[in-house]
Amino acid sequence: MQLEQWIDKYQNLIYSICFQLTNDYFDAQDLTQETFLSAYKSLAYFDGRNERAWLCKIASRKCLDYLKHSGRKQIPTDSQFLIACSPSKPAAEEEVMGSSLRQELYDCCMKLKEPYRQVALDYFYYEMSTAEMAEKSGKNLKTVQTQIYRAKAMLRKLYRREDLLHG
Repeated sequence: MQLEQWIDKYQNLIYSICFQLTNDYFDAQDLTQETFLSAYKSLAYFDGRNERAWLCKIASRKCLDYLKHSGRKQIPTDSQFLIACSPSKPAAEEEVMGSSLRQELYDCCMKLKEPYRQVALDYFYYEMSTAEMAEKSGKNLKTVQTQIYRAKAMLRKLYRREDLLHG
């Protein structure tokens, strides 16, 4: 199948385009998948010439559409303005809820096996950047990004399982 060959051949290129435009690992991953899905859906319209340029064009348009849409979501509403103007010290109830959620996140991270446990703690709990994590661990940045992606999927499963048990 032609699409599988394109994915094998151009996945890294399309991902790097998406990452350069969004500067976000997870968004770039999603947009890379959306690019290939879009290419598959539009395969009937492809003239067979220069698949690389065609795929890059789809990727850049996907990213631009995404950035336009996310930019619109960031326009502050009245309630966001009021929240921004409110006193910065959280109410006692919010503080307790926040610490409870952080403890739940920590507990879920601790249930993961290494190296995902440390990756999840560093990224989600301690809010370290991928560059900081790569430097700290001595791992390649791409390796760290992949481990974050996998840890995120594992945490999602854990949270779903917890919700089913408690819900």
